[in-house]
Amino acid sequence: MFNRILTVCVGNICRSPTAEILLREALPPSGYTVSSAGIGALVDHPVERMAAAELAARGHIVPEHRARQLDREMLRQAELVLAMEKGHVEHILAMAPEARGKVFLLGKWQGDRDIADPYRKEQAAFAAAYAQIAEGVAAWATRIHR
Repeated sequence: MFNRILTVCVGNICRSPTAEILLREALPPSGYTVSSAGIGALVDHPVERMAAAELAARGHIVPEHRARQLDREMLRQAELVLAMEKGHVEHILAMAPEARGKVFLLGKWQGDRDIADPYRKEQAAFAAAYAQIAEGVAAWATRIHR
């Protein structure tokens, strides 16, 4: 059972907070802790404006968010770590080899798909990232909550 879930991207302002929000909505309201962090976080920044707009356009409430830098303690506490790209998985495992076995791609069930970073791109890139994140979250949610 995975009760403490951590989503990870680079800046912790686009993809990982989106995945965090969608996972919180997909899982039952009690029994799960979902958080996010970045391997190169823009510490204390809110959700990126276009990522927030994409979430809002799809009916999600964007909670107050402040980007956090990933650290070994977060990885120790998490029971499942979902990264956006293979390079993120490699970075995490180099940082904390003991996390092996609980670090996966969010796109694992979509053929180990990377979710491209939409940062500083057009809204279409945010829409594409949202769609891939939503698909990955749906697949994980059915496996996490049985």
